[in-house]
Amino acid sequence: MDTLLVHSPSMAKRPCCSSDPLVANPRVPKPDPMDSLLESFLGLSDSPPLSLDLSFDRLLDSRASDSDRNDMIDRAMRLGSSLLEAGKRSARKRATVHNAVVWALPPDLTIKVFSMLDTQSVCHAAATCSFFHKCALDPLCYANIDLRTVVPKVNNLVVSTMIQRAGKVLQSLKLGIVPGPTASLGSSQPLVYTIRNSTDASGFSWNDKRSRQGKESSILTRSCLSSLSGDIDAPGALLRRLHLYNIERMDNAALSVALSTCSYLLDLEIVGLHVELRQTLESVSKHCHLIERLYFESSKTGRDDSLKLPTCSDLVNNCPHLTSLALRGFKLHDHKVRILVKGFRKLKYVDFSTSYSITGAFLRNLLGSAGGSLLEFLILRDCMHLKEVEIARFLTAVLAGDFKMLRHLDISNREGLASEGDWYHRCYSKSFIPEKQLLEERPGFRLLAEFPPEASFVEIDQMIGSDYSDFSSPSQPSSHTSDGTLFVSSSEGSYNSDQGSGNEDGRDANFVIYEESSDEVDFLVL
Repeated sequence: MDTLLVHSPSMAKRPCCSSDPLVANPRVPKPDPMDSLLESFLGLSDSPPLSLDLSFDRLLDSRASDSDRNDMIDRAMRLGSSLLEAGKRSARKRATVHNAVVWALPPDLTIKVFSMLDTQSVCHAAATCSFFHKCALDPLCYANIDLRTVVPKVNNLVVSTMIQRAGKVLQSLKLGIVPGPTASLGSSQPLVYTIRNSTDASGFSWNDKRSRQGKESSILTRSCLSSLSGDIDAPGALLRRLHLYNIERMDNAALSVALSTCSYLLDLEIVGLHVELRQTLESVSKHCHLIERLYFESSKTGRDDSLKLPTCSDLVNNCPHLTSLALRGFKLHDHKVRILVKGFRKLKYVDFSTSYSITGAFLRNLLGSAGGSLLEFLILRDCMHLKEVEIARFLTAVLAGDFKMLRHLDISNREGLASEGDWYHRCYSKSFIPEKQLLEERPGFRLLAEFPPEASFVEIDQMIGSDYSDFSSPSQPSSHTSDGTLFVSSSEGSYNSDQGSGNEDGRDANFVIYEESSDEVDFLVL
């Protein structure tokens, strides 16, 4: 047999058989010399550290010049750093495999759990290990993005990344700065987050914020909502809830572009943005025909007089599903307010707190059409020109059986109510309110009428001389939120409140955007 093999023509050109398995099986990769060298080097890890130090010192001493010695030290440090990173990377890979094996839930259920967490918790989970990170990349985990902070922490990149991750499943987006919640004494109503003083409830100074405005990379700017818009599959196309708080650099044009994409928006809340009432309502009227809740608080209380009658009419005609309307801190006139309240046939909640120019005359004959008949909450807190006589007429109508659905009325005013014909003569007494009759006729009716003692208040005519902008109203008006959250105003605004309300952030570990290529995240072995 051997003779045949030797003389076989087909075998004559073949190489001689070898006992080397690499030659016998060419598919087995040849060993890399670096592997052998590294294995030998790692074997030294069991040696005493002193022997390694002595060996390195001998190598240094063998070099002829200082430059050669320095070069050897640099190479040794780079090699050590590379080995350390390689070890950490391998440990993370093994930890990820371990987590995926021992974690009790399959990926789909893990994603479902993550989708129920708040945004900050999802980011924390994503930073623990690659397994959780991969689960946290699913769009469902970012369907409801809440990036509200007490101090500036979130920048445009964070917002854009999360919106893009959510894609078409994005349902809710909340951005901006809100103060820490504090309870309103004597009030059980839900309140809304607002910033009015130079220092918010958390102790964060807005002067400190302004001193950091050079850090453009850590500020929410007018383009923070740009990721919502785009083609037909833009993330904002199916957005249902948009809440924006005290983003100083947001302007009319940027907000209008964002709203133009949100045709399915149901809930819009705007607090402290430097945007005009008329232009904002025109954008809502044009693009958000399904809206049910609109909450808009002016950043310059009492100064925005931009609302026009055609804007009111268009809003009523184009947004027939509105059930909750709050326009706070604007210069509103009764005839415009009447168009809004009477026009919306499903309206249940109205809040015109801190609005300038409202006298209460719009309350007359509200029931002439379907609009106004479903009102359940009417908030007219700290309206400077609200008249005692108009409230008395309204309560008479309530006692007569009108407004059967109304169950909450707030006419509290730290300036007192205006008297008929002489608005700067104030009324601080509740004697005109038939409280006993109201309780008898309407047992479930709740009336808030909190006024300061007359003696404790500054003379009104002195305030008139200083301009209406000096009036302040720190009492806390009420507002419902669409998601049932209790919001609170730390110190409600003056009629002049021209405070800055921007958002400028530094880097925040609470909002980690951990990419797959990042090696900076600590991995947790579960």
